[in-house]
Amino acid sequence: MSAADVDAPPLELRGVVKRYGSRTALDGVDLRIDAGRVLALLGPNGAGKSTLVGVASGLRRADGGTVRVVGADPHRKRRVVRRAVGLAPQEVGLYPQLTVRQNLRALGEAYGLRGRVARARADELLGPFGLESLADRAVVELSGGQRRRVHAAGALVNRPRLVLLDEPTAGADPRTRGAILDVVRSVAAEGAAVLYTTHYLPEVEALHADVALLEAGRILVTDTVEGLIRRHAEPVLLLGFDDVVPPAVAARPGVVVEDTPRGPLVRLPAEDPGALLRDVLAVLDGATPTGIEVVRPSLEAAYLALTGRRGAGGAMEGER
Repeated sequence: MSAADVDAPPLELRGVVKRYGSRTALDGVDLRIDAGRVLALLGPNGAGKSTLVGVASGLRRADGGTVRVVGADPHRKRRVVRRAVGLAPQEVGLYPQLTVRQNLRALGEAYGLRGRVARARADELLGPFGLESLADRAVVELSGGQRRRVHAAGALVNRPRLVLLDEPTAGADPRTRGAILDVVRSVAAEGAAVLYTTHYLPEVEALHADVALLEAGRILVTDTVEGLIRRHAEPVLLLGFDDVVPPAVAARPGVVVEDTPRGPLVRLPAEDPGALLRDVLAVLDGATPTGIEVVRPSLEAAYLALTGRRGAGGAMEGER
């Protein structure tokens, strides 16, 4: 195969395994993204998200299973995959002494674009990312959020069929986050497939993304946001404590206690949150919660139910 298979899904993984010594980072992962779709890859730190992005981009070789990018093996058809994939890894990788425009042109040439085409494409990307006024400034002079925008723009310079964005808004300001989300929606509408890793659940809802939940190297569930909420979300009562959880609370049915830097966080399923809160407050035996919150059925609630952890953007006041 000398060219990408136009009928193949942009990304398909079957039974993919990746190990680092004795540690298994990916353990039999099956995943597919069709053209025009955004798939949000969620999971805690260490779940294997960045490893999965590396395997999908061809930068890391799987130890088992099958990886296909636009129908091609990324290690046997490197040129095909390079032309079809755009990657923005977690770490911002730019030439600090070059200008924004020069960085985008250099990235285009690295993806195989000819000089004139690379220059034209670099100029096209300035507007969507709000970079026009920064085009001739050296990257070293930019703020962190501005660098994030340049970094994300670089993933689109070759008009890829598969866009891999690994936490592209980490530490970003609201303007940067908004610009990146707008562009992600736009490229998906134009037919690209997007794999988008994030800890920030409101982004997933804003993108109307499909969701794959990865934990300990395994996909726990794949679904739409609406499907996850319908199947896994229920009202939850959250109680924070400084030190010890009162025994009468710890013994309640369905309780989950998560250790956090600020003390234990108790999660209780709550068909009737008000009634449950009254019952719990009556048995605290003098203990005072550091925080109380009711989590209504939402992506946050579904994520809690599936992992026992909170996603960023939904933390209880004082818990951050």
